[in-house]
Parts: sequence; structure tokens; C-alpha cells
Amino acid sequence: MKVRQDAWSHEDDLLLAETVLRYVREGGTQLAAFDEVGDKLNRTSAACGFRWNAEVRNNYEQAITIAKKQRKERKRALERMNKENEIANETPMIKETFVETPAPQYVEEVSAELIPSSNSISLEDCISFLSSLRHHDLLSNQLEMENNRLRRENESLKQQTKELEKKLEKLSDQQTIIQEDYQALVQIMDRARRLVMFEDSDERNSPAFRMDKNGNLEQLAK
Repeated sequence: MKVRQDAWSHEDDLLLAETVLRYVREGGTQLAAFDEVGDKLNRTSAACGFRWNAEVRNNYEQAITIAKKQRKERKRALERMNKENEIANETPMIKETFVETPAPQYVEEVSAELIPSSNSISLEDCISFLSSLRHHDLLSNQLEMENNRLRRENESLKQQTKELEKKLEKLSDQQTIIQEDYQALVQIMDRARRLVMFEDSDERNSPAFRMDKNGNLEQLAK
């Protein structure tokens, strides 16, 4: 069962590009290439097609052009070979004669037709293809540098987060100490208030005396 995978690695993109270019060069369809890549990477064909059209294709425009030229050359070579086989089947005696004593020019032409299509690539095509590979390598290097930069920023943010957590913990401890001191102060003030009220009550309840004209003490009524 194929599962969803969001991250495409550099190797996955290379496999996708090589497979698509091979199918184009050999006359196959891109859909068949997407199916093959999907089976190898455990992805859906639609996911491979989307990745090719959205990200990978732009980096291989020159390579696609070369692959299409190779496909045309391959097709022409096959058509020529088929025509020659048809002519040979219709006139077998002529075929035998040419095999025994081939003309140098004819042998040269047939050999040229049977040369693999990759040999028909011009120097300009090779330069364009190498330029596209160089562009792809530069893009990969840029992505790697950006990835390293983001990794460093992530580490810096992690460090800042740890420092802030320590400061928050310290402030929380200080707040707890202040809260305890405040509660102790409230209790002291409450005890002092009740002590003052008790002393005032004792003063009001204590008897008052005065001395009369005979020198005797008498209690005053409240």
C-alpha cells in the first residue's frame, strides 16, 4: 500500500528526472515514467507527476530537448532499418550480393545509421546539457546553504527559549517569596491590631479612683 510522503530528497528528484528522460528518449510516455518512479519510491503516480511539473522539470529543459532529439533520431533509424528489411525480403539475391561484396560507401552509410542515437548529439547539445546540470548543482548548493542557515537559526532560538524559561522560573520563585512575605506581614499587622484593641478594652474596663477631702480613695462611676 502506497503512503503519503511529503518530503522529496535530492536523490528522489534525480531518480524522477532520469526516469522521465529515459522514457522520453525511448519513445515512452511520462505517465508510464511516473508509474515506475511511484513504485520505486512508494508514492502515487499523481504525486510524481505533480513533483515533476511543479519543481523538477524547470531544471531539465535542455535535457528534455536533447532527449526529444534522440527520440526522433531513434525513430528515423528504426524506420530506415524497417525499409531496408522490406527491400531485402523482396529481393533476397540483391541482399546476398551486397553482403558478399559491399560497396565501401554503402557500408559507411549503413554503419552511420546503426550508430546509437546518443552519438548524434551535437557539441552544443552537450554544452547545454552540462549547463543545465551545473545549474541544478548550484540550486542544490543554495538549498543546502539555506538549510544550514535555518538549522543555525533554529539552534539559536532553542538557546534563547531555554534562557527565557530559566528567567521565568526565577521570576516565579521570586513571586512566591514575595507572596509568602506579604502573608506574614498581613498576619503580623492583624496580631498588632488585635493587641491594640485588647489594650484599649482593658483600659476602659479598669476602675477609676479619686481622693476625697478626707484623704480617702473612692471609686468613680463610669
